[in-house]
Amino acid sequence: MTISKDIIMQKVQRFGGAMFTPVLMFGVFGIFVAVSILCTNPMILGPIAEKGTLWYSFWYIIQEGAWTVFRQMPLLFAIGLPIGLAKKNNARACMESFLIYIIFNYFMSAMLSLYGPSFGVDFSQEAVAGSGLTLVANIKTLDTGIIGAILIATLSVWLHGKFFDVNLPESLGIFRGSSLVVIAGFWLMFPIALLFCIIWPQFQAAIASLQGFLTGAGVAGVWIYTFLERILIPTGLHHFIYIPFIFGPAVVDNGIQVYWLQHLQEFAASTNPLIELFPQGGFALHGMSKVFGCPGIALALYYTAKPENRKKVGALVFPAAAVAVLCGITEPLEFTFLFVAPILFLVHAILAGTLAATMYFFGVTGNFGGGILDCALFQDWIPLFHNHWMTYATQIVIGLAFTCIWFFVFRFMILKLDLKTPGRGEGEAKLYTKADYKAKVNGTGQPVQDERDVKAAAFLAALGGKENIVDVTNCATRLRVTVKDDTKVQDSNAFMAHGAHGLVHNGRAIQVIVGLSVPQIRERFETLLQKSEPQAAAPTAELSAFATGQLIPITEVPDKAFASKAMGDGCAIQPEDGKVTAPASGEIMMVMEDTGHAIGLRLDTGMEILIHIGIDTVNMKGDGFRIFVKQGDIVKKGDLLANVDLDKVHQAGYNSIVIMVSTNCNQYPALQFCPTQHVTAGEQRIATY
Repeated sequence: MTISKDIIMQKVQRFGGAMFTPVLMFGVFGIFVAVSILCTNPMILGPIAEKGTLWYSFWYIIQEGAWTVFRQMPLLFAIGLPIGLAKKNNARACMESFLIYIIFNYFMSAMLSLYGPSFGVDFSQEAVAGSGLTLVANIKTLDTGIIGAILIATLSVWLHGKFFDVNLPESLGIFRGSSLVVIAGFWLMFPIALLFCIIWPQFQAAIASLQGFLTGAGVAGVWIYTFLERILIPTGLHHFIYIPFIFGPAVVDNGIQVYWLQHLQEFAASTNPLIELFPQGGFALHGMSKVFGCPGIALALYYTAKPENRKKVGALVFPAAAVAVLCGITEPLEFTFLFVAPILFLVHAILAGTLAATMYFFGVTGNFGGGILDCALFQDWIPLFHNHWMTYATQIVIGLAFTCIWFFVFRFMILKLDLKTPGRGEGEAKLYTKADYKAKVNGTGQPVQDERDVKAAAFLAALGGKENIVDVTNCATRLRVTVKDDTKVQDSNAFMAHGAHGLVHNGRAIQVIVGLSVPQIRERFETLLQKSEPQAAAPTAELSAFATGQLIPITEVPDKAFASKAMGDGCAIQPEDGKVTAPASGEIMMVMEDTGHAIGLRLDTGMEILIHIGIDTVNMKGDGFRIFVKQGDIVKKGDLLANVDLDKVHQAGYNSIVIMVSTNCNQYPALQFCPTQHVTAGEQRIATY
């Protein structure tokens, strides 16, 4: 049996994305813990932070609540993983996974209480760090950490997919669905628990040896780790690099994140060098490329853009760099150059590894896996500044030096190799401003659809429609989709026209780089998948010419966002005069009053229409545009909507073509447009549906 490489990649990417669901909780709770520790540190706040004061008591209570996700990390993964892994009834899959994981731990606890010495486990000792034991939901059991939780959750999801929909006889109806899944899980956990009792103590010993080896790898180990974490971002497999280190036992029990926070007070009070206190922290320096590298990249992209495009490029890259520096989310910036200049991403990964290794060489260590807000400021710099300010001064100096290195290296390569980064080719920068414009239209003109609804529908259409979708999940910034036929997937321009930052097309495993709104986009995407397709019917309505001139297909419009049908199907008219009329009766839903270049209608039939006058005429700021309607007006076929001074449009150097698209055309499968011909506004039929 041949196993397809595409299938393996799809499964791995889906698993990596699912793991990020619980990981999203660690950033905010890490800040809560760090701030509460900071507020109970007398070295920083003085006597008010002494134990016994009301101030101390308040922050102690806050701190205990903030430890929730770190003290219950295995439970969080056992419950959270099915959200991304299960293909149906995710909420029930989470409940099933929780129960099966608890059963697994109860089985292990019972076996070890009876036969602990036979497995080489002293089960009489306390479940403390270093004992190999832990408490999971108050169950004393083997400390399998997130590895055990991930494995059991994965098995639970497999059982869910296999047994949830089994149709038992009516007499056994009480055992259908989740009950059958948990019954199967109950009996499967017995041999699994026995297997863990046999092999896990040996695995713990191997992990201890691995921790020593990696810690002893020094500068070279830090470089390799950081390089791999960055270079694998386009594939989405970078989660498999950092999660075992930051949240797993690769270099320290319970992961760097938990260990660092648990010892933060101790490190803050010590005057010993951080490199001696916590050498394992070198494997959490990968965030330094986000804080110091991304500003250099943004500046290089800005200064290598054509002068006339720098304003557009700056509006694109500087906010993206700010997100990377403050929050540690780099995809919006990295994907602006990844697809047009992959060599730059390789250089970026090399520089990221070199920066982390250089800082580690000079004694910098800590928990720096994210940005300034979620890691550096509250978890490192502020609480430890009193005794370790020289280390952090060294870190900032090295970081700023590397910011300059990033800038000059990227600038040299872009100019030397003539790389078509944003603002240097034809139309790259415009793709992003088109997304901003589209978001503005939706925000003001479509009260029943917010921007995320429009994005979800556009991404679904660009992925080949619902019949082409196998499954969908997401990580922090990416919509991860498996498709049946990847030849039906449109190019990245169609996705970027609706606000995506890029597209990873790896066979049938597709990743749409969306940004931080991806959970909401995925929810709407799945809602669209569950909707039944409207049946095609004989055309019962028509659209009339909305201008006088030559009718042309939408695919011939000289604008990629429209021509790709990313905004919807439609047509266009090259006008002979400036009159723009209503193609059918309906209500005005949106008018771009400041510029006059776009009008939205909802027709009596429910079809939603966008009429866009000219290409890039938004830059004329309304000069030459006269609008005769306002939001809420009722219009009939042929009513005058706008009048445009075509001479002014042409003198300003813009194309005056008038474009009409149906933004909800997927609801009208019978929609057909007439062939190229000369039409008169309000007279000829141009489409039926």
